[in-house]
Amino acid sequence: MAKSLHVQSLTKKFGKETALDSAELEVRKGEFVSLLGPSGCGKSTLLRIIAGLDDPSGGRVLMADMDVTANSPASRNIGMVFQSYALFPNMSVSKNIQFALKPQKLSLKTRKDKADRILDIVGLTEFANRMPQQLSGGQQQRVALARALVIEPDFLLLDEPLSALDANVRHQLQFEIRRIHEEFGMTTIMVTHDQDEALTMSDRVAVMKKGRIIQMDTPQRIYRHPADAFIASFIGTSNQVKSNGEVKVVRPEHFRVTDVGEGMETKVQSMHFKGAFYRLTVTVLDRTSPSFNHLWTVDLPALLVEEKRIHQGMSLYLSIQETKTMPVMKVAAR
Repeated sequence: MAKSLHVQSLTKKFGKETALDSAELEVRKGEFVSLLGPSGCGKSTLLRIIAGLDDPSGGRVLMADMDVTANSPASRNIGMVFQSYALFPNMSVSKNIQFALKPQKLSLKTRKDKADRILDIVGLTEFANRMPQQLSGGQQQRVALARALVIEPDFLLLDEPLSALDANVRHQLQFEIRRIHEEFGMTTIMVTHDQDEALTMSDRVAVMKKGRIIQMDTPQRIYRHPADAFIASFIGTSNQVKSNGEVKVVRPEHFRVTDVGEGMETKVQSMHFKGAFYRLTVTVLDRTSPSFNHLWTVDLPALLVEEKRIHQGMSLYLSIQETKTMPVMKVAAR
């Protein structure tokens, strides 16, 4: 049964280092939330404290409005998946999963039946009797996920579960994990430093920096309305443009090619084919623009680039779709 989670003023110190600085987090019942941030921002520390694997220096962890800060990991009914998988090499796939059920003192038949059901859900029925070393990385991660799910947890905690996998397998498992989350309906919290992963999989994203959550919102609002310049640069690719006393975020896809003499004149410095679009780096040549001589990243549809024969070294006139700009900070007066 899914439960809500509330982290209140959570602090964690390691000697003189502060890993968490009065962090606040609220996760709704049945929600999928990603903790996203650069290395050292405190996201894994926060997850470990939620799991009961580390003690906080201050603050509280509430599950379904009950204070569990001092409770053991076993009493929190949490399923956890680590980056390292942590499978037992001397046990078959089925026995790895059944091992998670041992504390429940179920009969062997019940444990096997539960393991078989979970194996079917994660698509590994035919691998039940294989050993972990006989599986691919993606298959091993599915076993780790199945072992976390078989106990029917209130919370599923994922600590960078896909970071060791190649791109194709990672992309496939993103959708698999999301499908399983929706099928089981448990509250899920995932740690990741991969912005695409967070935007693809989450109901909401909590962006962390220096031990604090600095913005928490839907993927769409995080991307379109970043709270500050750090988030604008960390989530997706962005250009920062000074205009009317503000720094505005302009995403690469928010530029439009105009006729010669209209918009701002730029020079194409480089071009990279991305399939459906080209990513251009351009230098602003317009001396009247606050962005004169700045480099911008511009995404243009591949068909448009090829139709207009846009190439490296040419002049290109661009306009910004003003409705797509996002002010993120005031420029200090001088």
